[in-house]
Amino acid sequence: MTLIKSISGIRGTIGGVVGENLTPVDAVKFASAYGTWLKNYSKKDKLVVVIGRDARISGPMIHNLVVNTLIGLGIDVIDLGLSTTPTVEIAVPLELADGGIILTASHNPKQWNALKLLNEKGEFLSGAEGAKILEIAENESFNFAEVDDLGEITSNDAFMDIHVDEVLNMSLVDVEAVKAAKFKVVVDAVNSSGGIIIPKLLEQMGVEVVKLYCEPNGHFPHNPEPLKEHLSAICELVVKEKADLGIVVDPDVDRLAFISEDGEMFGEEYTLVAVADYVLSKTPGNTVSNMSSSRALRDVTLKHGGMYESSAVGEVNVVELMKKNNAIIGGEGNGGIIYPESHYGRDSIVGAALFLTHLAHKKMKVSELRASYPQYFMSKNKIELTPQIDVDAILEAMTDKYQSEQISTIDGVKIDFAENWVHLRKSNTEPIIRIYTEAATQDLADELAQKIINEIKIIAKI
Repeated sequence: MTLIKSISGIRGTIGGVVGENLTPVDAVKFASAYGTWLKNYSKKDKLVVVIGRDARISGPMIHNLVVNTLIGLGIDVIDLGLSTTPTVEIAVPLELADGGIILTASHNPKQWNALKLLNEKGEFLSGAEGAKILEIAENESFNFAEVDDLGEITSNDAFMDIHVDEVLNMSLVDVEAVKAAKFKVVVDAVNSSGGIIIPKLLEQMGVEVVKLYCEPNGHFPHNPEPLKEHLSAICELVVKEKADLGIVVDPDVDRLAFISEDGEMFGEEYTLVAVADYVLSKTPGNTVSNMSSSRALRDVTLKHGGMYESSAVGEVNVVELMKKNNAIIGGEGNGGIIYPESHYGRDSIVGAALFLTHLAHKKMKVSELRASYPQYFMSKNKIELTPQIDVDAILEAMTDKYQSEQISTIDGVKIDFAENWVHLRKSNTEPIIRIYTEAATQDLADELAQKIINEIKIIAKI
């Protein structure tokens, strides 16, 4: 099960059998479906789509297939080449384009790639729009352009610079305060496009940058998901270099994690908490995160007099609720910062600039800043799925078992206990059930997770 089709795009492993992996045929088919949907959706005579990719090894191949498929549909392409997910998102409206595609499998290992699809606002498509594209792909109802109507390619490699400039010009980014703080920062960009854009941002903020895995060659030196177990090298280097902090991003630069000066993880969950604390201190308002994110954001929001609400997991769901609640800031506990003053998408460049400003104003160490927030601890686990496992039946059984507790079934099953919570959901991007727990200590979070895992295994007869 290495080809996953969902409303947010198509994701799979390179090579193998058509329809079971992300082969060239599947890439062309899905790009054709997106382009066909866009032509029906837009009704314009001439469409423009922005394309960018991360640095993974399969990127150039998938990129050429997708670009030339759109050209074959009569759609013009603005080709950003090596880029980031948030950079493509800001480029779409700036170029007055009709849509965008980012070629990245985000935090997945190097054998994976994917097509992430955007609308004319540079935002991810709705569930209904994604479903329509899947239907078009299934039916192969494509109509390609005749020779005189083929699209054209325009290359534009300036957008990472444009993106950095836009971030530095945001009202809450205080470049002078960061320069005065004379920070030294180690950057781990897992040898993808973050190795270009993050140092570029930091250097313009007067930060001394120590680069670790910043060569965008797609050879990921460790699992690209920015979790503690994958980040021993940067944790050691931060201490060795006597740096003020470490910054870690995933291959497409929409997830952001920090390392404290003592080599300890700041905590992916607390990326959003810290940045929201700063933003809310200057512009009070509401916040949104997803159901698998820490309660700490709720606590910080209430401290600043705002209102907090959680959405179903998935960036499009967070954004939808942010718009509804007029949220000042939001995101996901995986290190995803969504700051509407810039755009409605997870953005590590925005997050890093706001965090450094916050740190400069606070005049404290990163570990001290972390200690100033409500202390919650999460355990993030998963169970690999086989085709025989009935996930819906498992979730239903868990709902029945804990029916006396506060339960939400908006997205999988979330059980809120008085002192902790557990969220069970089927992943949209991998063949797994995710099991997230949060409690007052790491031991309690781990114990709750193990208890739930054992219960699921009994139900599923694993």
